[in-house]
Amino acid sequence: MSTRITQGMAQRSVLRDLNLADSNLALTQRRLSSGKQLTRPSDDPFAVNRAISLRDELEGTRQYRKNVNEGIGWTTATEAALSRVADVLQRARELLVDGGNDSNGPVAREAIATEIDALTESLKQEANATYEGRHVFAGTATETAPYALGPIDSYAGDSGSVARVIGVGVSVNVNVSAQGLLGEGQGAADNKLLDVMRDMAEDLRAGTPAAAEALRNTDLARLDTNIDELSRVRAVVGATQNRLTSASTRLDELEESGLDLLSKTEDADMAETMVHYSTQHAAYEAALKAGAGIVQVSLLDFLR
Repeated sequence: MSTRITQGMAQRSVLRDLNLADSNLALTQRRLSSGKQLTRPSDDPFAVNRAISLRDELEGTRQYRKNVNEGIGWTTATEAALSRVADVLQRARELLVDGGNDSNGPVAREAIATEIDALTESLKQEANATYEGRHVFAGTATETAPYALGPIDSYAGDSGSVARVIGVGVSVNVNVSAQGLLGEGQGAADNKLLDVMRDMAEDLRAGTPAAAEALRNTDLARLDTNIDELSRVRAVVGATQNRLTSASTRLDELEESGLDLLSKTEDADMAETMVHYSTQHAAYEAALKAGAGIVQVSLLDFLR
């Protein structure tokens, strides 16, 4: 049994096919103009969800890298200050060895003690080093200078740790407490740098045989112990810098990989899209010509 195809049916079929061809052509044009394969969620729901996940991962990677860069800056400022502290202590040791010589008179000893006092102030000044306006040796009390210049040697910071998250569940401490190196002076008698430096100046001014003996033995041994501790702390800071640098390289690689995956997921293959556009445009033109032989002239004129 045959079915009669009416003129209206033919017209509706042609219109439906033309609309479909036009829609496909418009979608391809949007992909060409935007450079994106995914122009709306309905294009490919799975790919769109994948693209969103990749963007979230990239955002997390960029935040980790920001944390790493800040950690590198913090430890770089810390190491620079510790390096200057090492120079100060080297000069203090030279003065201590010179001051322990019995040939020095009161004037010479006073001059050496005065320079040691100045070096002590330099130590406190270096302990007040900052990075982007924050004190790097004050624990978590970064708005507070650890030490006030002058005779008072009390520590104004805290013992908190400053950490930076550099990965999922991974954090790195980037700070050093000045209290562990410089201490709180003679009042605390903690054998830290400020205590030792104050005792050195005091023994130089005393000028007694016992004081001279202390300079050559006790004070020198205490200073060397603190110099060794400074070297240990600098080694820890250096190891932290190396870890942060490695993390930065790894995060750069992760970001590059994530961007590549995101591009493959949502970006259009321009060469392939151009081929699709040419094919669809030719098909649309052919459909228009074919429809001209089927649809009545009045209707075709209306469509145009």
